[in-house]
Amino acid sequence: MGAAAGGIDGVAGERGRLINVAYRLLGSLAEAEDAVQDAYARWYALPRGRQEEVVSPGAWLTTVTGRICLDVLGSARARRERYVGAWLPEPLPERGEWNHGRQGTDPADLMVLDESVTMAFLVVLESMTPAERVAFVLHDVFRYPFAEIAGILGRTPAACKQLASSARRRVDLAHRPAGAAAAAGQAQAVRNVKEAWETRDITALVRLLDPAAVMTADGGGMAGAALRPIEGGARIAEYMVAIADRAPGLALLECSVNGAPGLVAQRAGVVLTVASFDVTDGRVTRIWAVRNPEKLRPWAREDQEPRPDL
Repeated sequence: MGAAAGGIDGVAGERGRLINVAYRLLGSLAEAEDAVQDAYARWYALPRGRQEEVVSPGAWLTTVTGRICLDVLGSARARRERYVGAWLPEPLPERGEWNHGRQGTDPADLMVLDESVTMAFLVVLESMTPAERVAFVLHDVFRYPFAEIAGILGRTPAACKQLASSARRRVDLAHRPAGAAAAAGQAQAVRNVKEAWETRDITALVRLLDPAAVMTADGGGMAGAALRPIEGGARIAEYMVAIADRAPGLALLECSVNGAPGLVAQRAGVVLTVASFDVTDGRVTRIWAVRNPEKLRPWAREDQEPRPDL
């Protein structure tokens, strides 16, 4: 049965799923949207007769999107080497929480926020090879069979299974899925950090941070940020208090970031920083602070765009 019977005119309905796949593969909402738009452009460039030969347009679009993402991942290493400071995935707001008043459907509104998009999980994905990442995300997160993944990677199903297994070991070693109790504990820990930061209570911050905690900031050369990770709870606490002292008018808001409790720093209603946290046994072990304004566009209201100043 050809694609005509499957609805070639209904391919637009695949966009949300494709955006979800591409974001997890690339860690960038902007790049995910570009990849999906490219896949659609290739679909609509096919002659009508060729479209009708495609049994499943959705599967065709997934394969093409996966190949485009694989190419992007392959070139990412060189691009990251030129990036100023640390590179972090783009943080996502809760659906509808920001972006009020925009016309049309924003890709952020299409995202399904679950354990597979937490900043901790995305950072682990960054440690994988492009092939490992594609095999793992498509199989373990989206349940695609290895036979289909093989067509994307140009490898045998058995080889794809090995890639996913290798990636899974990385995840098992570096990432712990958060249950309901852990999520509640993270929310409380984030709230405590917010209160200690607002009162410039360095002693409380040190107590809330794990002694081996690491803070990574991403300014991309467009906003002030530490170029290297800050290691150690005491050093992080001192850094946070120093920022608070030189940032009058900065307001912290508790907010869902990639589906997990986080903090958003605003000045005059403009989002300047989005912070994600990893918490173990009630203490913060990792902080990821995104300040690059290009990565904060989903958080901006229609009439306000992030500014690079603190």
